[in-house]
Amino acid sequence: MIDPVCGMKVDKNAKYRSSYNGKEYYFCSEHCKIEFDKNPIKYTR
Repeated sequence: MIDPVCGMKVDKNAKYRSSYNGKEYYFCSEHCKIEFDKNPIKYTR
């Protein structure tokens, strides 16, 4: 998996994740998850 915010590779068992439009997104850190959650459209285009 790729963190949509920073582009880093992330394991499917990542601690940080969010769902948007029926798809699961995985993050390398809490910071990236928070950024995604603020504006998911920016990272899913």
